[in-house]
Formats: sequence, structure tokens, C-alpha cells
Amino acid sequence: MTLTNKVLLGLALGTVTGAILNILDHSWLNTYVVDGVLYAGGKLFVNALKMLVVPLVIFSLIPGVFAIGDIKLLGKVGTKTVALYIGTTAIAIITAISLAAALGIGEGGALPQDVSFAGREAGKSTLDILIGIVPTNIFKAFASGDMLAIIFFSIFLGIAALSIKDECEETISIIEQMNKIVMKMVELVMWFAPYAVFCLLGKAIADVGIELIADLLGYFLVVIAALLIHAFFTMMVILKTFTGLNVGLFLKKIRSAQIFAFSTASSGATIPVTLRTVQSRLGVDRAISSFSVPFGATINMDGTAIMQGVATVFIANLYGIDLGMQGYLLVVLTAVLASIGTAAVPSVGLVMLTLVFEQVNLPVEAIGLIMGVDRLLDMTRTAVNVTGDTVVTSIVAKGEGRLDEAVFSDPEAGQLEEVHINN
Repeated sequence: MTLTNKVLLGLALGTVTGAILNILDHSWLNTYVVDGVLYAGGKLFVNALKMLVVPLVIFSLIPGVFAIGDIKLLGKVGTKTVALYIGTTAIAIITAISLAAALGIGEGGALPQDVSFAGREAGKSTLDILIGIVPTNIFKAFASGDMLAIIFFSIFLGIAALSIKDECEETISIIEQMNKIVMKMVELVMWFAPYAVFCLLGKAIADVGIELIADLLGYFLVVIAALLIHAFFTMMVILKTFTGLNVGLFLKKIRSAQIFAFSTASSGATIPVTLRTVQSRLGVDRAISSFSVPFGATINMDGTAIMQGVATVFIANLYGIDLGMQGYLLVVLTAVLASIGTAAVPSVGLVMLTLVFEQVNLPVEAIGLIMGVDRLLDMTRTAVNVTGDTVVTSIVAKGEGRLDEAVFSDPEAGQLEEVHINN
């Protein structure tokens, strides 16, 4: 059994176990199993993945820039990547608003009176985020996982190495070897993935329960439908149009990255898995993937934008507020800009939704209505975000002639079945 199939089995068993624990709702089980064993098992795995993010990005990006060999080409790749990420985010929220408005979710619904939500600080402005790309202290950026600053420093160091390439070949060789070591560490961590996915899903379902989903079924299903349409139709049409690649094979190869993203609900924590997927499974050159994937994990918010669009329509209808075409256009613009401006803020989905609601004068406290099911939706939209990362990375790589189609066409390429430790 391949690792991906084992992870799928862990996902299924975790869902069933979580549902049973939620139904039993015993204080001893909640304390020692849900908040004890399941929490610790999932948290340790996510921490291990996050531990590898910074060294993996550094040791992959520096020799990647060195391999490009052309500063102008690097600028071209960066511009194309950012444009695609922003464009797909705009398409995502337009899809969500259109679907939610067409179905009229929230219309005629009962308005609960006992909900509350304290508006969160928006954190850094878009300008502050852009200025912060150049770090004042790179070691502080490493420690805090400030991905934009780390990407900038790694590219800058790679450019400097490229300018004196005849004098630093040994250094680049050492960095290459470090990259291989870190990738091996990723494989070792992934061996525990089936057990971690079981813990993560078990705790999530045990905490949320089925009753809460039933209460917000209309909202929940529309968000899920919009996410699925964007990931499996819109993004696949874009992929096929720009690359001509086999969509079915593509989806099969990125399945493991989608599962890890769904389980961890963190694009950042999934970076090691996403990088390995696009490089080893899809055949994307590291020079492209080492830039596009970390950058996408930071600013690509397709899934979050979809949640914002549906939530805006749902709450507006529930309160009987007609936003009109101008209001919806403002939602689209705010969501696209916020996808960059709030990239480094924790609980980014709720922060961005607060900003959107304030722009169209919707009550921020109404976010409390949908917070209960946000955990499960967050997991799904993270999987959609990672799908977007792999699609954009593949499009850029194909356009620059840096996608190995022989690797892509091989169903077994990069397949991770077992991890062996040679003594």
C-alpha cells in the first residue's frame, strides 16, 4: 500500500473515530483522548513539517536561482507567478459570490440573537507587508517564519552567488547536499503521516460535531460546492488551457499534497510536501518551484476568498441587506488586496472577512454565526489553496520550458511508498 493510500485510510478512520467521540461526549474521553492523544499526535506532526519549511526553502531556492543563470528571467518568472495568483483569487471570489447569490442562501432565515464575534486587528497594512519583504534582521525572519522575507534573502543571496559563480561552486555544492538531506528529512516525517492524519481529523470532527454542520447546512454546502468547482473545474480548465497537460494525471499526482493541506489546515506547514510533489511527481524544475510554492503559500488565498464571498452573501441575506453590484465589486477588490495585505497574520480567514464586512457595512459580530463550522471549511479551503499553488507553479514551469514532461507522464515518478533508513 502506497503512503497516499495509507493517509486516505487514516483520514477515513479519523473521521469515524471523531464522530464517535463527539457522540459519546464523555469528559474523560475529551480530556485524555481528544485533547490529549489526538491533539498531541497531530500537533507533533504539524510542528515537524513547519520545522522543515525554512531550511527547505533556503537550501532549495539559493541553488535554484543559481541554476536559472539569468536575472531577467527570474524577474519574468516572479511577475508571471504573482499575476497568476492574484488573477485566480479574483476568479475564485467571483465564482463564490455568483453561486451564493444565485442560490439565495440566508434569505428568510432566522436571525440568532446570542452570537458574538470580536473584530480582530487587521495587522500590517499592504504597504507594511511590501516594506517588510526586505528584512532588517534575517535571523528574526528565520525564527518567525516570515516567508516573504526569507524568499527575498534567499533570492538575493542566490543572485550574489551567481555574480561570482566561479568562486563559490563548492559553497553551492554544499547547499545542494543540504537540500538532499532536508528532502530526506521530509520523507522521514511523512512516514508518520497516516497516524497524524488520523489524529488531526479525529480531533477536528470530535470538536465540531454533526449537529453544528446541520444547523448551517446551506452555508456549509455552498462553500464546499464553490471550493470544489474552483479546484476541480476552473483551475483544471486554466491548467489545460495554458499547459495542455493531462488533468486526470495531474490530480492523481497532487492528491497527497491536497490531503496533507486538508489535514493540517495550513498552506505553510504543507510547503515541504507541496515542494516534493511538484518537483518529484510533476517534474517542475526546482528553479521555479522553490520560488512559486513558498510564495503561493503566503499570498495565494483562493479558498479563503471563496469563503469570504459566500459568507458575505449569506450574512447580507440573513440581515436583509442588499449590497447591490457596487457592493459585490467592492468585496472582490477588498478580498484580492487583502490576500496580500494579511498574508502573515494568524487566523487569516477571519481577519480578511472582518476587513470585507467593514468595507460593505455588514455587522462584524455576525461572523460568530459561521465560526463553528469554520474549522472544517478551513481544512477544505487550504486544500484548494495548495491546488492553486501546484497549478500556477506548473503553468509557469511549462511556459519557461522547465517542466520535465517525461517525469510528469510517468505515473510512478516520485511515488513514496516506504521510507528506508540505511545503517
